Amino acid sequence: MKLTFLGTRGNIDTRTRRHGMHSSMKVSYYDTEVIIDCGEDWLDQVSNWQAQAIVVTHAHPDHAFGLKEGAPCPVYATEAAWETMDSFDIEERRVMPERQPVEISAGSTAATITFEAFSVLHSTRAPAVGYRVSAGRVDIFYVPDVAWIEDREEALSGIRVYVGDGASVARSMVRKPGDVIIGHVPIQTQLTWCQKLDVRRAIFTHLGSEIVEGDERSLGAKIRDLADEREVEEVEIAYDGTEVVLR
Repeated sequence: MKLTFLGTRGNIDTRTRRHGMHSSMKVSYYDTEVIIDCGEDWLDQVSNWQAQAIVVTHAHPDHAFGLKEGAPCPVYATEAAWETMDSFDIEERRVMPERQPVEISAGSTAATITFEAFSVLHSTRAPAVGYRVSAGRVDIFYVPDVAWIEDREEALSGIRVYVGDGASVARSMVRKPGDVIIGHVPIQTQLTWCQKLDVRRAIFTHLGSEIVEGDERSLGAKIRDLADEREVEEVEIAYDGTEVVLR
């Protein structure tokens, strides 16, 4: 499995050379390619994408609004996301069920990538999911916006890499209006999740202002210290164009 981070910027105004585009990741396995999320930044480029499918985590502008004028391939999204995306000019619409694996391939069953959606708490207006992604002998979990993962043990058990929410390093951005949890949990807490479920590698995308505007070297060192404290062996901040090969 190969992961290509097409974009790593969260829903912030700041852009840099390393973090210029809304977070989006391509998963490749042999001749099958699937892209997760297509934010508004990608609106003028999505028609040039070559992939078997685009999979959406939720219908916030920085994750789905690049699809407003259509897509060059089938688009998979939950029923809740399709309600928001109802007016989008997408011809091939597929419903992504929660907790039911969906196989996507270029035609060869040997090159199948499987997506399983897990409900996560992040927004009441745009209910979100994270994806357990499997190909060959490799499983990862991708969740760019998260305050809490439902069924976290099943989502993370046995995965090779956790790809998570980089909105902040240690400062919680979680809010609790009433009994609802929304927002973004910090990298520090996500590394604790990894520790509890023996996940040895973590990569963070959908980066917030703290990282994009800050000194990435010193922040990277701080994140590595947090990982070391939790016995997470490898941790990194993704940048636009980062490629990771998992065997």
